[in-house]
Formats: sequence, structure tokens, C-alpha cells
Amino acid sequence: MNFNNLQLSEHILRALNDAGYQHPTPIQEKAIPPLVQGKDIIACAQTGTGKTAAFALPTIEILSKNKPVKRNAIRTLILTPTRELAIQIDESFAIYSKYTSLKHTVIFGGVSQNAQTTALKKSPEILTATPGRLLDLIGQGFIDLSHLEIFILDEADRMLDMGFIHDVKRVIKFLPQKRQTLLFSATMPDEIKKLSSTILYQPVKVEVSPPATTVEKINQTVYHTDKGNKNHLLLHLLKEMDVPMSLVFTRTKHGADKVVRFLNKSGISSAAIHGNKSQNARQKALNQFKDGKIKTLIATDIAARGIDIDDLTHVFNFDLPNVSESYVHRIGRTGRAGNDGIAIAFCSAAEKVDLKNIEKLIGKKISVIGNHPYPSVEDVVEPAPQKHQNSNHNRKNGRSNDGKRRKFYGNKKRRSTSKV
Repeated sequence: MNFNNLQLSEHILRALNDAGYQHPTPIQEKAIPPLVQGKDIIACAQTGTGKTAAFALPTIEILSKNKPVKRNAIRTLILTPTRELAIQIDESFAIYSKYTSLKHTVIFGGVSQNAQTTALKKSPEILTATPGRLLDLIGQGFIDLSHLEIFILDEADRMLDMGFIHDVKRVIKFLPQKRQTLLFSATMPDEIKKLSSTILYQPVKVEVSPPATTVEKINQTVYHTDKGNKNHLLLHLLKEMDVPMSLVFTRTKHGADKVVRFLNKSGISSAAIHGNKSQNARQKALNQFKDGKIKTLIATDIAARGIDIDDLTHVFNFDLPNVSESYVHRIGRTGRAGNDGIAIAFCSAAEKVDLKNIEKLIGKKISVIGNHPYPSVEDVVEPAPQKHQNSNHNRKNGRSNDGKRRKFYGNKKRRSTSKV
């Protein structure tokens, strides 16, 4: 099947052709037809399967064909958890709607609102937003959602993980009852199922793969190593494999910064993105990464679903996540757009429980690479000490006949500590 079979307008097909898109992914193939017909949808698909186009293309189709409920009103809202993801969704709308007159913009926190409020005054029809900034600007009177036609809740489970679910419910109160609603999520925890039952009307259910599975084209391996050797193992693999482009996930912001300092000092150009970085600094690092100016990007889970680069070859789990679903989202940054990908995990002794939980979630064992220069001390088999019955041998080695180590002073007299 190709996009011509999905009954999309010529201006959309032309934009897709310019972008080099020939064939829809399974989620696009299943989701676009009912969405174009105006139906609500609940879609469960693993990250990296083309969910953005699955909701962006039919949205553009609907807005282009139908007259607005009210002129100069926001007609579509895409609510998403992270700034990076919001920016990339807006960029996707720019690509797909290039041959239409539709206006779009994006808002998110962490930066001054002035440029965003200026953009809102130009009456965009498509708004991509993160929950916090959206609620702020609604409260200030810059945004009116009462004439919304399409509401898209993207990465719903991530909203739950990041504690945004209450903000999502607050946003929904500002929406009209009559609307088309789309809910996309990589997994379907109970609270998301409960939410979907309250905001969707007779939804079409689309699931292209079991929840929390990983893309088959991603080659997954794990290296058991000690925590103190992870930096050296990462450097060794980056050089040995001649990795052209890699994304490295750490558990903490401080850990990300430490890895950056080590790699830069070792001659590997790298930068970090995490919550302590300003939005401008994060976007600059991401742009440098996309442009090839830096080879390695170090990130915390804040960016796990906010990086969409088709040519990303390697993802490293420098630290295993303690939330198993995050592993799926992390490695989903590679193996995109039908490409092969490589996902490498480092596992210290303290992370073995996390590894076991991840394998249980994805339903398979991750291949262990044992032959490397920085193995875990637990995996290094030391020869068992020989037992000696000779008491003289034991005494010479500082041991008593029961095999326990004792202080032995040889021919030297023990120094007296008593006062004379």
C-alpha cells in the first residue's frame, strides 16, 4: 500500500513526496482512514512507528476540507508531555501542510512567553502545547479552546508517568463537548484506559503491536560491568564500533553532565540535554546533534520521546531505567522509519533487578556480550585459594592453623606500648 490508497488530498501527497515518504507504516495505514471519516480513535503503538504522521495527516485533511466552526479560532490542539516532542510535532505539521494555508504554532514552558503570545495573536488553527504553559496562557486569556474541532492527546502514558494527568484533565474542561478526539499511547495502563472512556465517543481501537514491545529491527545487547567502569566501556565501544551518531541515556542530570565531561576530555564531541538546561541550550544541543556537529548526545528520560532522527544508529542505556517502560521508549529512538537500529545497555550489579524487569516486560532475554575489557567483578572467576595443611606454611603466610589471618611479626619484636 502507498499513501495514494488512503484517500488523502493532492496537496498532502505532494508534501509527502517531497519528504520522501512512499509507503505508510502499519499505524498510519490503520489509523488514517477512520480519522479522515471523523471518528474518535484510541491507538496503541510502540514508539518509532510513525504516530505523528498518523494523526497529523488526517488532521490536515479534515481542516483543509471543512469550514471552521469560528473564524480565527484554534481548531486543533495537540497536547504532548515534553518541549522537544512539542517542537518536533510542530515541525512535522510544517512539512505535511506546506502546500496548504493552514497556520500552526507551538507553545511550551521554560522560555519567555512573549514570542509565543505574539504567534498566538496571528490566529493559528493548529496548536501544539505542553500542559503547563497551555494552562498558564489560558488563564491569562491568550488562548480560547471553546471552538476546538480536534483534540489530540499524544503520549498519554508518558503524561501519566510525568505527573501531568491532572493537568490534562484540567485542559479537557476547556474543550467543547462536540469534538473529534484522538488518543495515542505506547502503553495502556489502567488510568489511561479509564481516562479514554471519559473523553472518547465510540472510538475505533487500533493496535499495531502488543503494548511495550520493541521494534524488531533493533538489535539489543547488554554488557555487564561495574558502575565505575561505565565511562570507559562507553568510550571503548564508541571507538571500536566507530559509532557515527549515538544517544546515551543516564538516570540523573548530574550523571549526564559527568559523561559529557569525560567524553569531551577523551576526544568524543558530546553535549547533554536534561531538565536543568535552559530550553535554548537543549534546542541548540539537539540541533548540533542533528547537524552532525556533535557525535554523542547524553540525555535523561525527559528526552526519551522527544528525539526523532531517522538516521540515529545507536542508543546506549548507560544507566538502566527503574521504570521498565522507559527502556522501550529510550531504544525506540533508533530503528525508525524502517531502518535498523542498535541498542546497547550497561548493567551493574545493582541494576540486575531492573534488567530482569525489562526482559519480563518486553517478553524476551537481551543478548549478553561477555567478551569485553571491562567486565563486572562478579563475572570474573578467580581461582579458589589452595588449602594447606602444613602449619609452618600457614604461619609464613600470616595465617593460623584454622586458616584465619592473624598479625605476624616475624623475627621483629613487638613494640611495647607500656610506659617504663
